[in-house]
Amino acid sequence: MIVTTGDSANNPQPGTVNPATLPGPMAGIRVLEVAGWMAAPSAAAIMADMGADVIKIEPVGGDYMRGAMRPPRVAEDHPAAGFDAAFTADNRGKRSVAVNMKDPQGADLIRRLAERSDVFVCNLLPERQRRFGIDPSSLVAVNPKLVHATLIGYGSEGVEADRPGYDVTAFWGRSGLAALAAEPETGQPRVMPNALGDHMTGLALLAAVLAALRVVEQTGEHQVVETSLLGTALWGASTDLSTTLVDGYQPSRRPRSRQLSPLGSAYPCAEDKWIVVTMPGTYPTAWQDLCTAFDLAGLAADPRFESGKARFQNMAELLDIMDHQTRSRTVGEWGKRLDAVGIPWSAVQSTVDVADDPQVVANDFVVDVPTASGDLSVENMRTVASPIKMKGVHIAPQGPAPAVGADTEAVLTEVLELTAADLADLEAAGAISRPEA
Repeated sequence: MIVTTGDSANNPQPGTVNPATLPGPMAGIRVLEVAGWMAAPSAAAIMADMGADVIKIEPVGGDYMRGAMRPPRVAEDHPAAGFDAAFTADNRGKRSVAVNMKDPQGADLIRRLAERSDVFVCNLLPERQRRFGIDPSSLVAVNPKLVHATLIGYGSEGVEADRPGYDVTAFWGRSGLAALAAEPETGQPRVMPNALGDHMTGLALLAAVLAALRVVEQTGEHQVVETSLLGTALWGASTDLSTTLVDGYQPSRRPRSRQLSPLGSAYPCAEDKWIVVTMPGTYPTAWQDLCTAFDLAGLAADPRFESGKARFQNMAELLDIMDHQTRSRTVGEWGKRLDAVGIPWSAVQSTVDVADDPQVVANDFVVDVPTASGDLSVENMRTVASPIKMKGVHIAPQGPAPAVGADTEAVLTEVLELTAADLADLEAAGAISRPEA
C-alpha cells in the first residue's frame, strides 16, 4: 500500500492509495539486517521501499538509534507526540526480531536466518563479525548465493579496520571534508548536519548490493561487498582531492570578501533570507547580465569592476554595494529577474521551507508513512522519500518502523519454522525477546 502526499501527475490525489503498476524491483528478495544507527539501516530502508522483505535484527533493548534524536515539537495530545521521526526514516517497512547475539543460541538464529536470505547487511566491525560467526566466510559457507554487505568506518584492511567510525569522525574529520569546509578566517573545521555522510554511504551500499545481486543472478555464486564512511567521503571530496593527489596542495577556502567572483556567491534579501547564484561556465556577458538582474547596470562599466581581475581586487567594496541593493527585494522578486537573463539561482532554504517547497511536493520527495497503529486517516506522518524513481514503479514506504521485537515470533515461525515450544525455550534462555501481549 502506497500513500501519497504530493499533487503530481504520478500521484494526483494527495493522501490516497496509488497502486504501483509493477511490483517493487526488490520484491521477493529477503534482506537480513544486523546494523544499528543510521548508515547501513538507511540502505536497507530503501530496499524495503523497493519491496524487499527486510528483517531487522535488534538487540533485546533495541537499536541505539531509537529515541536518540529530538522528537517533534508538538503538544502532548498531538498524534505526532513521541513519534520517532529519525528512526522511522531509516527503518520504515522493516520487520524487527529482537535477538541476544551474545547468547550462542541467538547468534545461531542469525546464521540460520542468513541461510534463508538473499542479502545480509551488517555494520559490525570485522572482528565482531568473526566473533559472532556472521563474517563473510561463515555465512557464505551455509548460503553459497548470499550477498554479504558490510558498511564500516575505515575499510576492512589496515591497522584501523576495527576502529569504530561515525559520520563526524570517519566521514567528515578523517576525509578532509571538515577542513575543506572550515571557517576561512579561523580555520575552525565545520561539520555538516546530522547523518549526511551516513546517508551518502548508505546509497553507496545500496548500489553495491544491487550490483551484487545481478552478479549472483548471472553466476550463481555469492558476492561480498563493502562500503565505508571514509571511502565514500573521499569520493564526495574528489573534485578537490583529485587535484591534491597530483600537486600536493591543500585547496584554500576564501572568506566572502576575498572570493574569486561575484558570479558565484550568496546575497542577502529583503526578508532576512539569502539567494545564491552561480555561473559555472561564465560567458562573456555574464557580469553585465548579473548587474542588469540586480538593477546595477552602472556597475558593469565602473572601472573598479569592469574586469574579473578588477572585481577580485575590489571584492569587499563590490559586495557592499551589491548587498545593499539585494536587500531591497525578496528572494522571489530577484529570482524572476535572474531567470529573465538566464542566471541560475536558488533560495537558501531552511528545513521548514523545504517541507512545503512546491517542487518537493510536486515530485513526491516527501511522502506519508503510516504509524504503528496503521490508522492512515488520522496518524499519517510525513517522511523523506527514497531519492530514486523508476517508470511504472512507485518506490515508497511500505509500512511503519517496527517496535522492538514486534516480529520476532512471526519471522522465526515463518522463516525457520520454529514451534511455540522452541520460541518459549529461546525466550526463557534470554536468546530472544518478544513484546508482551
